[in-house]
Amino acid sequence: MKSFSRHLLQLLLGAIILHALWLAGYLLIRSEVLPAPWAVYAHMAHLNGSDLLAHTLTSLQRIGWGILIATVLSAILSLSMILYPRVGRTLSTFIYFTYPIPKLALLPVVMLLGGLGEATKVVMIVLIILFQLAVSMRDALLAIPEEHFAVTRSLGASTWGLLRHLLLPAALPAALSALRIAIGTAISVLFVTETYGTTEGLGYYISDAWMRIDYLDMYAGIALLSLMGVGLFILIDLLEAILCPWQSIGKDKAYRA
Repeated sequence: MKSFSRHLLQLLLGAIILHALWLAGYLLIRSEVLPAPWAVYAHMAHLNGSDLLAHTLTSLQRIGWGILIATVLSAILSLSMILYPRVGRTLSTFIYFTYPIPKLALLPVVMLLGGLGEATKVVMIVLIILFQLAVSMRDALLAIPEEHFAVTRSLGASTWGLLRHLLLPAALPAALSALRIAIGTAISVLFVTETYGTTEGLGYYISDAWMRIDYLDMYAGIALLSLMGVGLFILIDLLEAILCPWQSIGKDKAYRA
């Protein structure tokens, strides 16, 4: 948990640096296009709280479902590639071919096939996160020494025991690390998808304020979307501290070194 506390301190320091840069930009530009930080936060205090909360919860629900579905699918894919080598070779070839494809370019196709509803937005988030998670988890599983498999099997472990005591502990840290990397991209995709065919979500709120040339509203939405990303990042760190305590021990040693 010490490393988690350090993460929080690092995030606080990052927030201070970001606001310092924001303030410097405001003082340098002196334009309504870039309002002062305190002006944005003061404006947020006077906004309709229930309206902002509704937009935030809608966005959070969309990205939450996307992360959950992508995590489950990537776990199934990566474990299948390890437990069933023939399946693994086929899936590895497919992932190798499709991973470099820019998923955001598929947005028009997904919208044409799935319409402008909630499913389209969740599907795009899944497409963005799925391959990163699957590749990271697969590589982590492939890095397990063969001796570990032999020892686990010699102790009479069943397939479930192998999953519980060897495969999942090896894949989980890699999955959480991949999620950290993917969160920023996923939120960017969420913003893009929420600018089409919806009147709910922070992406819609920001783009609507932009079109109305209401910069304080726009920056309020950006601030909330950013806070949502930071909150998800902290949640992943907390999950790692709880589910992968050996990772925290390693990080504590690295910090002391």
